[in-house]
Amino acid sequence: MGGLTHDPAFQATTFVVIDFETTTPTGHPAQPIEVAALALRCTDGQWVEAGRSTSLIRPPGFAPVTPADTAQTGLTAHELEQAPTPAEALSALDRRFTADRPYLLVAQHATTEANVIHHQRAHCPALARIDLLDTIPLAKHLVPGLLNYRLDTLLAHFGIPQPPDRHRAPADVDVTAQLFLRLIAAAKDSPQLSDLAALVKLAGRTARCNQPAQEELFDL
Repeated sequence: MGGLTHDPAFQATTFVVIDFETTTPTGHPAQPIEVAALALRCTDGQWVEAGRSTSLIRPPGFAPVTPADTAQTGLTAHELEQAPTPAEALSALDRRFTADRPYLLVAQHATTEANVIHHQRAHCPALARIDLLDTIPLAKHLVPGLLNYRLDTLLAHFGIPQPPDRHRAPADVDVTAQLFLRLIAAAKDSPQLSDLAALVKLAGRTARCNQPAQEELFDL
């Protein structure tokens, strides 16, 4: 691999691939029903898994699992009846992050994950302060000309097999992590991506908690 993975700031960063499955009640923001996270670190060009976490989440009463949600994810209301609450699940995930290490979250269409995290920020204040990398602008830069940049399209382009439980958070995290590593490998041929700062400039998304206060006036 090229200069990007040998950049000291890149090597110091833990990249946490994250995915939520949600239900979206009318008049409310999306409510999480499952979360998965996979932490990766790169040392001397070699990737290692630094930890993973997954949890079902019981949605609030105003956001029941619908038949459409079940068709998409396979999750049913019965499965989630005894799941941890959002406060329990997300505070447990939040405790996995330590103050002495730099992190970046990685997600496909990271705005979706950023919004879920922001609306749950009372339960995960550390997580809510972590900025994100979005695989979509990174893929557009490195693999121009695709018909679209949906996850399934990118998986097919890179020959990453579709998991049988696609649209469950753990499976989607695994394939998004594979995609991210393929994109970072491809970045060795991009002179514009020589270090972490360049990567963040291209594909970074500022956590909503880190944005200027006036942007909070329209907390949709």
